[in-house]
Amino acid sequence: MLELRSLRYQPATAAEPVLRDINLSLPLGQAALVAGRSGSGKSTLLELICGLAEPSGGSIHWHGEALTSRQRRWLCGLVFQFPERHFLGLTVGQELKLGQRRLPYDTAEAVLKQVGLGSVSFQQAPERLSGGQQRRLALAVQLLRNPRVLLLDEPTAGLDWSVRDEILELLVELSQERVVLVVTHEPELFTGLIPAQQCWSLQRGVLQPALQPA
Repeated sequence: MLELRSLRYQPATAAEPVLRDINLSLPLGQAALVAGRSGSGKSTLLELICGLAEPSGGSIHWHGEALTSRQRRWLCGLVFQFPERHFLGLTVGQELKLGQRRLPYDTAEAVLKQVGLGSVSFQQAPERLSGGQQRRLALAVQLLRNPRVLLLDEPTAGLDWSVRDEILELLVELSQERVVLVVTHEPELFTGLIPAQQCWSLQRGVLQPALQPA
């Protein structure tokens, strides 16, 4: 169980808090969704959870234990809105090996198959993959770290309709073994995939339950 308790964030340069007293409980084995417009604080929320930023107040807990930012970075995997902008490897194989002391071929091959990239060559340049394939590669890189919490920033942004459903189904499948939190401005795409009780709306830094992902 991942818990956010009275989480608050206000940069020194901001007149108003970006996030206000966020309380959220996310169980293992079920995907959750936070919807909101651009600028509502969705990406900031993910950065706080995964330890890329420090809250101004409140705390983040894993199974009841408060976490430091370093512990959160080990616990969480974050897939950015446009992950292709963050690729560093010249090939798919190099991208998978980043941050890995040793990566057996069988392990790399298995994680590519898990995300639907079993037919992609390890020598392929990431920038030559399609948008949907790039999103899957970013997921594969995070899954190799075996995060207990997987955070996804606008996972359907910029994708053709033809591949969106495949990505959505993959995200639901990945949530069976970990906490998965999706933030999006397109909650209607997740209707029927994420239970209504696991959907929230973020407006002006305030998190509220959403009756349905719409």
